[in-house]
Amino acid sequence: MTVKLSLATLPDLPAKVARPTYDRASLKAGIVHFGVGNFHRSHQAIYLDELFNTGLGHDWAIVGAGVFEGEKIGQAKLAGQDWLTTVVEQDSGHMSARVTSVMIDFLTPGDAGAIIERLADPAIRIVSLTITEGGYFIDPASGMFNPTHPDIVADAQNIAAPRTVFGIILAGLRRRRQDGVVPFTVMSCDNIPHNGRVTADAVIGLARLADETFADWIRDNVAFPNSMVDRITPATTDRERGILASDFGVEDSWPVFCEPFKQWVMEDHFTDGRPALEKVGVQFVHDVAPFELMKIRILNGGHATIAYPAGLMDIHFVHEAMENPLVRAFLAKLEREEIMPTVPPVPGVVLEEYCQLIERRFSNPKIGDTVRRLCLDGSNRQPKFIIPTISDRLKAGAGISGLALESALWCRYCFGVTDSGAVIEPNDPNWDRLQQTAQAAKNAPAAWLAMEDIYGDVGKSATFAAAFADSLGMLWQLGTKETLTRYLGGRL
Repeated sequence: MTVKLSLATLPDLPAKVARPTYDRASLKAGIVHFGVGNFHRSHQAIYLDELFNTGLGHDWAIVGAGVFEGEKIGQAKLAGQDWLTTVVEQDSGHMSARVTSVMIDFLTPGDAGAIIERLADPAIRIVSLTITEGGYFIDPASGMFNPTHPDIVADAQNIAAPRTVFGIILAGLRRRRQDGVVPFTVMSCDNIPHNGRVTADAVIGLARLADETFADWIRDNVAFPNSMVDRITPATTDRERGILASDFGVEDSWPVFCEPFKQWVMEDHFTDGRPALEKVGVQFVHDVAPFELMKIRILNGGHATIAYPAGLMDIHFVHEAMENPLVRAFLAKLEREEIMPTVPPVPGVVLEEYCQLIERRFSNPKIGDTVRRLCLDGSNRQPKFIIPTISDRLKAGAGISGLALESALWCRYCFGVTDSGAVIEPNDPNWDRLQQTAQAAKNAPAAWLAMEDIYGDVGKSATFAAAFADSLGMLWQLGTKETLTRYLGGRL
């Protein structure tokens, strides 16, 4: 017998399911959040839930928002259960479930007018974002905001009816400026280097296309704190819904499963106050850069390292990839020989211990994270998680054989079939282009590195090009398994 999740049924949930100790009626909106997906609900929302459970911060509740038609599906699921979410933490020796109630509304995705109206409300003091690495209109090669993107150009020409998240934020800030209201803080919770600066570049860059004076006002008056966020959170499938129903007796249309570990390191830079998140484990620091570089290179670079060989060998789950001795050894060797040496010291962190923690997290057999999820969107992720490391190694005159192999594995994956001949379904917003380029690169490896918007100067390096070509040729000639074996044996 299961209980369908709603505010009315909270008292009926099984005792082993934790529920809010605060009264939802006591909450007031203080944050509008764009991108109400699984990561947000396992991370930012959990920290707020923990804070609200202490009796603090009840004027910082979340209002969901979005710009894409597809987000209406999630909105409808959450609306059917009064915006509640069940979050299940899992590892090999632990599984627990809790219901969070920090979201009190979810505006219709794409309804720019309604969202702008809410952004103009003085009660909203933070606008937060989890819109994925590809959502910031960044030119991959330069790492800078791309003002020529058609959606950005369209918003600049009609800022009163914006289509992008940054156009909507801009319209909200304009209203507040006109009304004499303190501007809200714009807080990215996305997994990109210098996420605050990147967000500022997008908002201010769009503003400059429309109104230079307004752009200067935003630069001088709006806070964009940098942050480092971390929690492995896979997509929800019927598997997760079934586990929640059978193990906890809860029927939730869109539960979130995640690992127990979570981390949030953030600059304490806000225009109009913030929740007291330091009371629930958020680390406020003067400079986030060392933490984010460590995480992006070691964890996210590590994910990329295991993703493509596992995908090519038809491995489904991430923990299964870590059980494969070749994949696990590839990760260990590449991390310690090429990735970790590019990471400067981080206050209070021993990098070897952090790397071992990452390996344990990747090996979690309960989380159900998929290799396909790690392979997703390489065209946006590789320029952030892998290619800067290659660049640093080349500048230092250091070896790049493992990184070249990682890049060749990505190219080989984008060809569209595994080593066994199984079809790889499209797994990138630019899949058609990547697949065509990977097919050309089978006989002409330089074609892959010629994607200058992705590789930039790295693709022009003769040293890297030679190592990449050797790795890609070996993958086609011998397959993933034998290529990894040769790399691990120092024969690549």
